Amino acid sequence: MSVQTTPAAAPAARRIAAQASFEARAILRNGEQLLVTIVLPVLVLVGLVQTSFVDLDTQGYTRVDFVTPGVLALAVMSTAFTSQAIATAFDRRNGVLRLLATTPLGRTGLLAGKVLGVLAVEVVQVIVIAGTALALGWRPDLGALPAAVGAGLLGTAAFTALALLLAGTLRAEGVLAVANLVLVLLTLGGGVLLPAAQLAGPLAHVAVLLPSGALGEAMRGALLHGSVPAFSVVILLGWTAALGAGAARLFRWH
Repeated sequence: MSVQTTPAAAPAARRIAAQASFEARAILRNGEQLLVTIVLPVLVLVGLVQTSFVDLDTQGYTRVDFVTPGVLALAVMSTAFTSQAIATAFDRRNGVLRLLATTPLGRTGLLAGKVLGVLAVEVVQVIVIAGTALALGWRPDLGALPAAVGAGLLGTAAFTALALLLAGTLRAEGVLAVANLVLVLLTLGGGVLLPAAQLAGPLAHVAVLLPSGALGEAMRGALLHGSVPAFSVVILLGWTAALGAGAARLFRWH
Protein backbone atom coordinates (compact mmCIF):
# COMPACT_ATOMS: atom_id res chain seq x y z
CA MET A 1 0.00 0.00 0.00
CA SER A 2 1.53 3.29 -1.09
CA VAL A 3 1.46 6.29 1.16
CA GLN A 4 0.94 9.68 -0.43
CA THR A 5 2.81 12.58 1.09
CA THR A 6 2.18 16.26 0.68
CA PRO A 7 5.08 18.00 -1.08
CA ALA A 8 6.96 20.22 1.32
CA ALA A 9 7.39 23.91 0.61
CA ALA A 10 10.74 25.04 -0.72
CA PRO A 11 13.16 26.52 1.83
CA ALA A 12 12.47 30.13 2.74
CA ALA A 13 15.65 31.39 1.09
CA ARG A 14 14.71 29.73 -2.19
CA ARG A 15 11.17 31.13 -2.07
CA ILE A 16 12.47 34.64 -1.46
CA ALA A 17 15.09 34.33 -4.20
CA ALA A 18 12.43 33.18 -6.67
CA GLN A 19 10.20 36.12 -5.76
CA ALA A 20 13.13 38.54 -6.06
CA SER A 21 13.93 37.19 -9.51
CA PHE A 22 10.30 37.62 -10.55
CA GLU A 23 10.18 41.19 -9.22
CA ALA A 24 13.38 42.18 -11.04
CA ARG A 25 12.30 40.60 -14.33
CA ALA A 26 8.89 42.26 -14.10
CA ILE A 27 10.50 45.70 -13.87
CA LEU A 28 13.07 45.11 -16.59
CA ARG A 29 10.50 43.63 -18.99
CA ASN A 30 8.05 46.51 -18.57
CA GLY A 31 8.72 49.11 -21.25
CA GLU A 32 7.48 52.06 -19.18
CA GLN A 33 9.48 51.05 -16.12
CA LEU A 34 12.55 50.34 -18.24
CA LEU A 35 12.27 53.88 -19.57
CA VAL A 36 12.20 55.31 -16.06
CA THR A 37 14.86 53.08 -14.53
CA ILE A 38 17.45 52.82 -17.32
CA VAL A 39 16.82 55.14 -20.24
CA LEU A 40 15.95 58.31 -18.30
CA PRO A 41 19.05 58.31 -16.05
CA VAL A 42 21.33 57.61 -19.02
CA LEU A 43 19.76 60.44 -21.03
CA VAL A 44 20.14 62.80 -18.05
CA LEU A 45 23.80 61.79 -17.68
CA VAL A 46 24.64 62.29 -21.35
CA GLY A 47 22.65 65.52 -21.54
CA LEU A 48 24.31 67.14 -18.52
CA VAL A 49 27.81 66.02 -19.52
CA GLN A 50 27.74 66.61 -23.27
CA THR A 51 25.71 69.83 -23.39
CA SER A 52 25.91 73.16 -21.60
CA PHE A 53 22.22 74.10 -21.48
CA VAL A 54 22.44 73.73 -17.69
CA ASP A 55 25.06 75.96 -16.10
CA LEU A 56 26.84 73.85 -13.50
CA ASP A 57 29.19 74.89 -10.74
CA THR A 58 31.25 71.70 -10.73
CA GLN A 59 33.44 72.89 -7.82
CA GLY A 60 36.60 72.18 -9.80
CA TYR A 61 35.61 68.68 -10.93
CA THR A 62 34.96 67.65 -14.50
CA ARG A 63 31.30 67.66 -15.51
CA VAL A 64 31.15 63.88 -15.72
CA ASP A 65 32.75 63.42 -12.30
CA PHE A 66 30.38 65.95 -10.77
CA VAL A 67 27.20 64.73 -12.46
CA THR A 68 27.58 60.94 -12.23
CA PRO A 69 26.94 60.61 -8.45
CA GLY A 70 23.66 62.49 -8.77
CA VAL A 71 22.56 60.36 -11.72
CA LEU A 72 23.28 57.21 -9.72
CA ALA A 73 21.17 58.66 -6.90
CA LEU A 74 18.40 59.34 -9.42
CA ALA A 75 18.59 55.71 -10.53
CA VAL A 76 18.08 54.54 -6.95
CA MET A 77 15.03 56.79 -6.63
CA SER A 78 13.51 55.64 -9.91
CA THR A 79 13.66 51.96 -8.93
CA ALA A 80 13.26 51.92 -5.16
CA PHE A 81 10.46 54.47 -5.22
CA THR A 82 8.67 54.94 -8.54
CA SER A 83 8.88 51.45 -10.01
CA GLN A 84 8.30 49.73 -6.67
CA ALA A 85 5.35 51.95 -5.73
CA ILE A 86 3.58 51.43 -9.07
CA ALA A 87 4.22 47.68 -9.25
CA THR A 88 3.11 47.09 -5.66
CA ALA A 89 0.00 49.25 -6.04
CA PHE A 90 -1.23 47.34 -9.08
CA ASP A 91 -0.39 44.00 -7.44
CA ARG A 92 -2.51 45.12 -4.51
CA ARG A 93 -5.40 46.20 -6.75
CA ASN A 94 -5.33 42.93 -8.67
CA GLY A 95 -5.33 40.83 -5.51
CA VAL A 96 -1.81 39.50 -6.07
CA LEU A 97 -0.51 40.73 -2.71
CA ARG A 98 -3.37 39.11 -0.79
CA LEU A 99 -2.90 35.84 -2.67
CA LEU A 100 0.89 35.69 -2.18
CA ALA A 101 0.54 36.59 1.49
CA THR A 102 -1.40 33.36 2.04
CA THR A 103 1.23 31.14 0.36
CA PRO A 104 4.30 29.70 2.10
CA LEU A 105 6.14 32.82 0.91
CA GLY A 106 4.14 34.89 3.43
CA ARG A 107 4.12 38.63 3.90
CA THR A 108 7.67 38.81 5.21
CA GLY A 109 9.01 36.75 2.33
CA LEU A 110 7.07 38.84 -0.18
CA LEU A 111 8.50 42.08 1.17
CA ALA A 112 12.01 40.60 1.27
CA GLY A 113 11.62 39.46 -2.32
CA LYS A 114 10.55 42.94 -3.38
CA VAL A 115 13.54 44.56 -1.68
CA LEU A 116 15.98 42.08 -3.20
CA GLY A 117 14.34 42.57 -6.58
CA VAL A 118 14.92 46.32 -6.29
CA LEU A 119 18.57 45.73 -5.42
CA ALA A 120 18.97 43.43 -8.43
CA VAL A 121 17.59 46.10 -10.76
CA GLU A 122 19.86 48.69 -9.17
CA VAL A 123 22.87 46.50 -9.98
CA VAL A 124 21.82 46.55 -13.64
CA GLN A 125 21.35 50.32 -13.46
CA VAL A 126 24.79 50.86 -11.97
CA ILE A 127 26.41 48.72 -14.66
CA VAL A 128 24.71 50.64 -17.48
CA ILE A 129 25.16 54.11 -15.98
CA ALA A 130 28.73 53.52 -14.84
CA GLY A 131 29.60 52.07 -18.24
CA THR A 132 28.16 55.15 -19.95
CA ALA A 133 29.97 57.48 -17.54
CA LEU A 134 33.28 55.67 -18.09
CA ALA A 135 32.83 56.08 -21.83
CA LEU A 136 32.30 59.82 -21.22
CA GLY A 137 35.55 60.06 -19.23
CA TRP A 138 34.51 59.30 -15.66
CA ARG A 139 37.42 58.03 -13.58
CA PRO A 140 36.17 57.20 -10.07
CA ASP A 141 38.38 56.44 -7.11
CA LEU A 142 37.88 52.72 -6.50
CA GLY A 143 38.46 53.26 -2.80
CA ALA A 144 35.28 55.35 -2.67
CA LEU A 145 33.05 52.54 -3.96
CA PRO A 146 32.20 50.98 -0.53
CA ALA A 147 30.97 54.36 0.69
CA ALA A 148 28.91 54.77 -2.49
CA VAL A 149 27.36 51.33 -1.98
CA GLY A 150 26.46 52.29 1.58
CA ALA A 151 24.88 55.54 0.36
CA GLY A 152 22.87 53.61 -2.21
CA LEU A 153 21.60 51.15 0.39
CA LEU A 154 20.52 53.98 2.68
CA GLY A 155 18.68 55.64 -0.18
CA THR A 156 17.09 52.36 -1.21
CA ALA A 157 15.76 51.82 2.31
CA ALA A 158 14.24 55.31 2.52
CA PHE A 159 12.61 55.29 -0.90
CA THR A 160 11.37 51.71 -0.64
CA ALA A 161 9.62 52.69 2.61
CA LEU A 162 8.04 55.66 0.81
CA ALA A 163 6.99 53.41 -2.08
CA LEU A 164 5.28 50.93 0.25
CA LEU A 165 3.54 53.72 2.14
CA LEU A 166 2.04 55.11 -1.07
CA ALA A 167 1.28 51.72 -2.62
CA GLY A 168 -0.45 50.46 0.51
CA THR A 169 -2.69 53.47 1.08
CA LEU A 170 -3.67 54.97 -2.31
CA ARG A 171 -5.55 53.58 -5.28
CA ALA A 172 -3.31 52.16 -8.01
CA GLU A 173 -4.20 54.92 -10.48
CA GLY A 174 -3.42 57.52 -7.85
CA VAL A 175 -0.06 55.90 -7.08
CA LEU A 176 0.80 55.93 -10.80
CA ALA A 177 0.20 59.67 -11.00
CA VAL A 178 1.69 60.63 -7.62
CA ALA A 179 4.83 58.49 -7.94
CA ASN A 180 5.74 59.90 -11.35
CA LEU A 181 4.96 63.46 -10.26
CA VAL A 182 7.05 63.14 -7.11
CA LEU A 183 9.96 61.72 -9.11
CA VAL A 184 9.86 64.70 -11.49
CA LEU A 185 9.64 67.24 -8.66
CA LEU A 186 12.46 65.66 -6.67
CA THR A 187 14.62 65.40 -9.80
CA LEU A 188 14.17 69.07 -10.63
CA GLY A 189 14.22 70.59 -7.16
CA GLY A 190 15.02 67.90 -4.63
CA GLY A 191 18.80 68.25 -4.53
CA VAL A 192 19.49 64.90 -6.16
CA LEU A 193 21.24 65.96 -9.38
CA LEU A 194 22.62 69.23 -8.04
CA PRO A 195 23.68 70.09 -4.48
CA ALA A 196 20.95 71.78 -2.49
CA ALA A 197 23.17 74.85 -2.10
CA GLN A 198 23.00 75.42 -5.86
CA LEU A 199 19.20 75.47 -5.97
CA ALA A 200 17.30 78.74 -6.09
CA GLY A 201 15.60 80.41 -3.15
CA PRO A 202 13.94 78.35 -0.42
CA LEU A 203 14.74 75.10 -2.24
CA ALA A 204 18.34 75.43 -1.10
CA HIS A 205 17.18 75.10 2.52
CA VAL A 206 14.37 72.59 1.98
CA ALA A 207 16.09 70.11 -0.37
CA VAL A 208 18.86 69.25 2.08
CA LEU A 209 16.21 67.89 4.45
CA LEU A 210 14.50 65.74 1.82
CA PRO A 211 15.47 62.11 1.24
CA SER A 212 16.38 63.03 -2.34
CA GLY A 213 18.74 65.78 -1.22
CA ALA A 214 20.27 63.58 1.45
CA LEU A 215 20.80 60.76 -1.05
CA GLY A 216 22.35 63.13 -3.58
CA GLU A 217 24.72 64.57 -0.98
CA ALA A 218 25.57 61.10 0.29
CA MET A 219 26.44 59.84 -3.20
CA ARG A 220 28.45 62.95 -4.05
CA GLY A 221 30.26 62.78 -0.74
CA ALA A 222 31.13 59.14 -1.33
CA LEU A 223 32.33 59.44 -4.94
CA LEU A 224 33.89 62.91 -4.80
CA HIS A 225 35.31 62.96 -1.28
CA GLY A 226 35.46 59.31 -0.27
CA SER A 227 33.04 59.53 2.67
CA VAL A 228 29.33 59.95 3.28
CA PRO A 229 28.37 63.11 5.23
CA ALA A 230 27.04 62.26 8.67
CA PHE A 231 24.14 64.70 8.25
CA SER A 232 22.96 62.86 5.13
CA VAL A 233 23.08 59.54 6.99
CA VAL A 234 20.94 60.95 9.81
CA ILE A 235 18.40 62.40 7.37
CA LEU A 236 18.09 59.14 5.41
CA LEU A 237 17.79 57.04 8.56
CA GLY A 238 15.16 59.41 9.93
CA TRP A 239 13.08 59.25 6.75
CA THR A 240 13.43 55.46 6.64
CA ALA A 241 12.22 55.10 10.22
CA ALA A 242 9.31 57.51 9.79
CA LEU A 243 8.15 56.19 6.42
CA GLY A 244 8.68 52.58 7.48
CA ALA A 245 6.58 53.10 10.59
CA GLY A 246 3.86 54.72 8.51
CA ALA A 247 3.88 51.87 5.98
CA ALA A 248 3.78 49.22 8.72
CA ARG A 249 0.77 50.87 10.31
CA LEU A 250 -1.22 51.97 7.27
CA PHE A 251 -0.39 49.41 4.55
CA ARG A 252 -3.48 47.57 3.32
CA TRP A 253 -2.97 44.23 1.56
CA HIS A 254 -6.24 44.43 -0.40
